[in-house]
Amino acid sequence: MEEHKIERAVLCGLAADCFKKEEQATDRSLDELEALLETAGGVCVGKVLQNRHAPDPHSFVGEGKAEEIRQLAENHGAEMVVFDNDLSPSQIRALEEITGTTVLDRSALILDIFAQRAQTAEGRLQVELAQYRYLLPKLSGMGKSMSRLGGGIGTRGPGESKLETDRRHIRARIDRLEEELEQVRKLRAVERRRRQKNEIPVVALVGYTNTGKSTLLNRLTGAGIPANDRLFDTLDTTTRQLTVSDRLTVLLSDTVGFISKLPHHLVDAFRATLEELSYADLLIHVIDAADPDREEHIQVVEKLIGELANPETPVIRCYNKADLVQPEALPVGPNNVAISARTGAGMEAFFAVMERELCKGLRRAVFLLPYSLGGQVEKLHDNARVFRVEYKAEGIEIEAELDEVLYGRLAEYEITR
Repeated sequence: MEEHKIERAVLCGLAADCFKKEEQATDRSLDELEALLETAGGVCVGKVLQNRHAPDPHSFVGEGKAEEIRQLAENHGAEMVVFDNDLSPSQIRALEEITGTTVLDRSALILDIFAQRAQTAEGRLQVELAQYRYLLPKLSGMGKSMSRLGGGIGTRGPGESKLETDRRHIRARIDRLEEELEQVRKLRAVERRRRQKNEIPVVALVGYTNTGKSTLLNRLTGAGIPANDRLFDTLDTTTRQLTVSDRLTVLLSDTVGFISKLPHHLVDAFRATLEELSYADLLIHVIDAADPDREEHIQVVEKLIGELANPETPVIRCYNKADLVQPEALPVGPNNVAISARTGAGMEAFFAVMERELCKGLRRAVFLLPYSLGGQVEKLHDNARVFRVEYKAEGIEIEAELDEVLYGRLAEYEITR
C-alpha cells in the first residue's frame, strides 16, 4: 500500500493598516491556519507574518518578503506556501513564480478540507459548487492577465480559447449543481412540513468548528458520529430524536462548524443545509469554554447566526468542556449553561434550560369538550401539541399543551386529571 505523502508548507499572513479587523492576519490566526493545514494532511515548517501599510498589488507581501519566503521554503523543503489572507489570481501567480512553490490562500485550503470531509451526496454537491464558484473568477482573472501581458502573437488562439471553454464548462456545471441543490431544498421543505405537522420542535446545534457539537450530539442521542479533535470533522448534517422530558421531544440537528474568514462561497453553497437554522425553534450555540479565543469565536458565530437564523429564535449559549476551566471563568445568566459533553456533567441543567425555552408560554391541560365543539379537536391538532384524545359518552377528553390564547378560549372546559 502506497504511503500517503505529508506535504510541507510555509504559512504566511499580512496585517495591513487598510484591512478591516476580520481581514487581518495575526499570530493567533496563523495558529488556526496551522490547525487547518494539519486537518488537510499537511505540516507547517515555518511561519511569516508581514506588517505593512497596504498589500502589494503584484506580490501581496512585497518582493523582498516574497524572496524571504522563498528561502524559508527552500531551506525546509516546503512544496507549498499557504496565506492566511485571500489572494487575487495575479498575486498567486506572482508568488508562485517568486517562491517556486504552489501557493494557496485560506479559502482554497478550507475548500480542500471540505472536499476531503464531505461524505453524503448532498455534501459533495455543496463542496463542488463552492469550489467552482471560487475557481471561476480566478480563471477569468488569468484570462485577462494573459491577454493584457502579451497582447501579441502567441498570447491568444488556443490558450485564450481554452480558458473561455473552461469558463463555459464551469458556468454550465454551476447551473447544474444549483439545480440539484434546489431539489435538496425542496426535499428539506417537505421534511420540515412533515415535522411541523407532527408538532416536533427542531433544535439546531451551532458553533465554531471543533467546539464539541458532535460529541454533544453523541452524548444526547447515541448518534455514533465520529468526534475527533480536528477542525471541520463533521460536514454532513445529522438529525436525531431526543426525549428531553415527559412533556418534550425534539429533533436535534448538528450543523457544519463556523470559522473566522469562512469563504462566502461555502456559506452560499451550504445554504441548503444552513437554512435549517432559519426554521429551528431553538439554537444551541456550543462554545469551547477552554478556548483562549472564546469571545472572538463567539462573535464570529453570532454574526453568522444573525445572517442565517430567524431573529426571533431563542439562543442558548452552551459552554462545553467546562471541566477544563475554573467555575468563575464561566458566564452566568438565564440563557447560559455549562456542561461537559465528554463526561456528561451539567446535562440536567441543560435539559431544564431547553425545556424552559421551548415550553415558554405554553400550558398543559386536559379538556372535556362537548361533541358540539368537535371542530376544536382539529384546531388543537393544528395549533397545539396533542398528547391524547378519547371519545367518551360525556364528551371528547383531550390532553394538550397550548398557548395562553388558545387555553383562554377553552379554559371553561378544563378538568383535573
